[in-house]
Order: sequence, then C-alpha cells, then structure tokens
Amino acid sequence: MKDSSLKSATQARVAVVTGGANGIGAAISSCLAADGITVAVADLDLDAAQALVLDIRKQGGNAFALPLDVSDAGSIKHAFDTVERAHARCDILVNNAGIAGVASFVECPLEIWERVQKVNVTGPMLCGQYAARLMARHGWGRIVNIGSISGVRAGTGRTAYGTSKAALIGLTRQMAIELAEQGITANCVAPGPIQTPLTHAHHSAETRESYRRTVPMRRYGTPREIAEMTAFLCSVHASYITGQVLAVDGGFLAAGILEV
Repeated sequence: MKDSSLKSATQARVAVVTGGANGIGAAISSCLAADGITVAVADLDLDAAQALVLDIRKQGGNAFALPLDVSDAGSIKHAFDTVERAHARCDILVNNAGIAGVASFVECPLEIWERVQKVNVTGPMLCGQYAARLMARHGWGRIVNIGSISGVRAGTGRTAYGTSKAALIGLTRQMAIELAEQGITANCVAPGPIQTPLTHAHHSAETRESYRRTVPMRRYGTPREIAEMTAFLCSVHASYITGQVLAVDGGFLAAGILEV
C-alpha cells in the first residue's frame, strides 16, 4: 500500500485461517502473511501448522500456530479466547477447514452426512460468531468462507459435501447482511478443481477426466490462485464487496457445450 497509515493498519491486523496448515489453507496463510498481516495458522495438524509458521517467519512474516478442531465447539472457543488474550483483536477470518465424503445419494451414510455438515457448516458458523464479536470492537472485519463449485452445481456423489457448501453460501449471505453495519464484509470463494491433497485423495481418474473435458481452461487450479482471490477479499480494496460468491474455477460454472 502507498499510504503509510493504511500500511500500518494492515500490519496491526490479525487473521485466523482455519485448516491453515495444508493445501489451500497454507497458501492463504502465506499470502496474508506476505501482505503484512499476523496470521494464526489454525489447524488440527499442529506439527504442520508449526512448520508453516517457521517458513512464514523465514520469509519475514508474522504467524503463530493455533490448535483448532472446527468440529468441536469447545476447541473453537478456546482458539478465539487464545487470540483475544494474545492480540486483543481478530480482523480477518478465513473459514477454510473442510472435509469431503463421496457417496451416492441413496447410499450416503448418516454418520458421513452429519460429520460433513458439522465441519463444513456448523464450524464456520461458530468461528464467524466469535470472530465477528472481536471485529465489531474496531468497526472493521473481513470474513471469507471457502466454498466450492459443488455448492452451486450438483455433482455425482456429493450429497453431503455439495449440500454443505450450498449451506455455506447461504451462511455467507446471512453473515453479510447482519454484519454490514459493523463494517464487516462476508464473502465466499468457490474453488473449482484445485490440485490439493484432498482432491488427490477423492478425485478418481474418471473425475479428473470429467473436469478436463468440462473446465474451459483444461486444467486444475493451484492453491495460490485461490489464495490471491481470498487475500483481495480480505483487503481494504474489497470494502464494498459483501455477500458474494466468487468462483475461481477456470470457467467451469460458465461453461455449457465446449465441443461442436
């Protein structure tokens, strides 16, 4: 930023990135830290979080590891209590932690359904509540929920996952309208197929070929491409954007027939 006061404000800000130690979350944590923001790398995998923190610090950024299980309300409260005690503020929340479970509609086990909703919807709701209370004290905040194109268009085998991401989009809009007067924006980034450990584990050869045919750019995206959009929505430059779903998907949602 050219304005020194804006630069100072950015350097004072604190971000919490859930699932921030691996994949898309790690890219977001690193990107925000590079912008001068102090980042709480919040993750179940504390070893990975600590390793990323060391890397961020080597690059000249500020970060700290924060143990967090977004499926556990007590863990969420403890995490935000820790942030409040250490920094007395939370300016940015990126709800990135999520899980997937692939099963057909008629075969989707109840335990998978409930687990996915708990992690992908209830966790972000609770994190959003705690973060918004801290943001409201300063009259400024950014919440970015990492959704999915599966929350916009249905996909085979994504009964639990797709429904959870559709709910997250609805939650984003609810956050946006209720928090706007407090200077807090809430938006949703909807990644298309991204090359991460999660997609590596859950995308079959058939799934990869299907995306190759239906994504106009004919490739998977990278975590960095999601991180850059997220960082923009967390910045002062996105001050009049709220309640939006922004797809980073290589054109997947826009596409119809690609071959004639």
